[in-house]
Amino acid sequence: MKHKLLVIFFSFNFFFIFNSSISSEIDVYKKIDLFGEVLEKINEEYVDEINQSESMDSAINGLLQSLDPYSAYMSPEIFNEMQTETSGEFGGLGIEVSMESGVVKVISPIDDTPASRAGIKAGDYIVKIEDTQVQGKSLSEAVDLMRGPIGSAIELTVRRRGVKKALTFNIKREIIKIQSVKSELLENNIGYIRLTSFNENSSEQILNKIEVLEKNQNVNSYILDLRNNPGGLLSQAIKISDFFLDNGEIVSTKSRKASENRKWFAKKGDITNGKTLVVLINYGSASAAEIVAGALKDHKRAIILGENSYGKGSVQSIIPLKNKGAIRLTVAKYYLPSGKSISEVGVSPDIEINEKGEEFRIKTETDNQLNYTIKLLNG
Repeated sequence: MKHKLLVIFFSFNFFFIFNSSISSEIDVYKKIDLFGEVLEKINEEYVDEINQSESMDSAINGLLQSLDPYSAYMSPEIFNEMQTETSGEFGGLGIEVSMESGVVKVISPIDDTPASRAGIKAGDYIVKIEDTQVQGKSLSEAVDLMRGPIGSAIELTVRRRGVKKALTFNIKREIIKIQSVKSELLENNIGYIRLTSFNENSSEQILNKIEVLEKNQNVNSYILDLRNNPGGLLSQAIKISDFFLDNGEIVSTKSRKASENRKWFAKKGDITNGKTLVVLINYGSASAAEIVAGALKDHKRAIILGENSYGKGSVQSIIPLKNKGAIRLTVAKYYLPSGKSISEVGVSPDIEINEKGEEFRIKTETDNQLNYTIKLLNG
């Protein structure tokens, strides 16, 4: 009798799960039919004639952006331009953006680009592009509005933290050539390395700069400047972190599928031979920049100085589609060696120095963070 009850109970549960699965699938197909009906009604009844292809693109993008601010649809044209961007040269304004609360949020302006020269800052909200309100637009639609012929001008209206009035910027589009690494020897033999993004050449450039400094100069300490660095390739963040570490975990990723969880570890060999290292971060330091700062902080290899970072702790995968477009989809979250996620939290500095004032610019004589760091290293 006991065995019969068990079989009945198992059969009932299997039937319930199986039936629920079928019911859920039927509901999805009903929604697809509903979407087709809505699109048909729009096409027949809407006051203006619509482009059905563009409407479908917007619907796909809306589905992706309902997941998180970083998932998005890329048309074949945008996908092709994105591939150019990661190789280090592209046309535009020079800003990394995401969508938040229905408006475009600047993750970071890239050094020496039209946006940074005009005064756009990390955390700015772009509320209007020319005469078009951004509210209600998808991220892809907003990005499309900002695209245009090289040399043409565009007006952006932004809202900024702590500033009551909206700010207006007139910016001329340019070919953006990213020199992701700059270096120089500062006073008292301090090696200064500025990393503006993580593209496919960044680790090689940093290695070359450090080798030159180590060979030709009597460097006794280093500053790694990751301010306003919006991130980029995860592989580059791992390689660059490894340059300064002898061993230990750099970063791990956890996804929906346990079989796809991964960890990356440093190989033996600190290329600076353990010299004092200070890492500069601010609110514009995101993604790959946070991986490097977080790994070096957790291993107590560097002093982290500046502001709390942006807090982008997710991994996006570019998945090509049959139409030669692609989707950018969040597939995992990354975790620092301490086990902490930086999603919406960021990396906190060991020594906090806030960037204040409209006059602030990266690497100038009035750069309080850099001046403070030099004094710190000089004792």
